[in-house]
Amino acid sequence: MPKVSIITDTDSSLPREMAAKYNILQVPISIHFNEGLSGTDHDITNAQLFEKIDKTGKLPTTAAPTPGVFVEYFRKAFKAEKPDTLVYFSISGGMSATIKSAQIAAEDLKSDYDIRVVDTNMLSMAQGYMVLAAAEAARNGASVEEAIAAAEKVYQNTVLYGALSTLKYLSLSGRVSHITAGMAGMLNIKPILSIQNGKLAMLEKVRTRKKSWKRLIELVKADVGSHAIERISIMHVYAEDAARQFETILRSEMDCPAEIPIIDFNPGLSVHTGAGLVGVCLVVDK
Repeated sequence: MPKVSIITDTDSSLPREMAAKYNILQVPISIHFNEGLSGTDHDITNAQLFEKIDKTGKLPTTAAPTPGVFVEYFRKAFKAEKPDTLVYFSISGGMSATIKSAQIAAEDLKSDYDIRVVDTNMLSMAQGYMVLAAAEAARNGASVEEAIAAAEKVYQNTVLYGALSTLKYLSLSGRVSHITAGMAGMLNIKPILSIQNGKLAMLEKVRTRKKSWKRLIELVKADVGSHAIERISIMHVYAEDAARQFETILRSEMDCPAEIPIIDFNPGLSVHTGAGLVGVCLVVDK
């Protein structure tokens, strides 16, 4: 039976222990400040990232892995796992150029290796859960098509919501004006985000953290309905205490699995949302 292996990028936010269970390599995103801190989100932590941002008042630049980096990781995966086919699951192409680099690398290697490139149209654990579903299917002997189908089924049943703590970091990036960010700060507005059509979208603007968390839970409950929760995680950006507070409230409002992983965004994503984000990602059994 042909062997299938899975690879992704660090924008999946997959914790290393989850990835290691299925020998999933994660291609890193590059992070660069003009002064003093450069590397990838394999070796830069959120603590280092936000200490530098708050000190300089500037955001770093992030960059998709180059085709050369993908060639390196694709070769590494074939050497380690010796699959017949390698499937790469990318962060949404609507949010990053990462998939383009992967496609170039796969084309360069096509005479030697069978590599499939899949756009998840997701990010963070919504992407991560697709990756895990494909890896589980592959380990159980699934074909390439069956492994990809397992991921696509998860895509259809996944929801992701997040509440920003501040618009400060979006202001630094130029995505919102300084005036808008200042007004939001004065009014204590906490925007609620989700993914729509492969892009991060601002769904609502809610005043106060308490109300934004309440609204997140209302949205989740509406999506879950009477269905069971297959997988769930609480995500945060450099805000573990807040994430655990949110978990307590979530558990008081709805039935949840015994264990809910608390997962920090990888720095390559964190830089775009800013510290303080708290969110939830879940896969519903429909």
